Amino acid sequence: MTSASGVSRSGSFPGFHNQINVSDKGDRLPLSFRCRSGLLVDVRRISGSQKHRDFVGEPMGDKPVTSLSGIGGILGEKLRHQGFDKAYVVLGQFLLLKKDPEMFTEWLRDTSGANSRQAGLCSQCLREWCDAFL
Repeated sequence: MTSASGVSRSGSFPGFHNQINVSDKGDRLPLSFRCRSGLLVDVRRISGSQKHRDFVGEPMGDKPVTSLSGIGGILGEKLRHQGFDKAYVVLGQFLLLKKDPEMFTEWLRDTSGANSRQAGLCSQCLREWCDAFL
């Protein structure tokens, strides 16, 4: 990676079998790479929002539906009117749809009027939570 001073350096990240090398000659970081387990990691999604990290980083408990990534006050209110007042109720729907991101995204769009980006953020949030806790 290139430091603020423009010096080129290599980085090796725990759990990853390859190094990412970036020089000061304009090389670009790859947008995705495979870790040792074979999982494809999209570096654009590593950080996510603070809301996403907070949700995925701890048990769900009795969190409101608005704690899910992509679900703000307006969508949360629409979901509450449909009976989806808690994050675990939306998780139940995600599981009923067999964790299929396309089916869940379509359901969320139809149920709450979420756009593709909002539905995708929520789907990814739930998928990552399931990977961590189920």
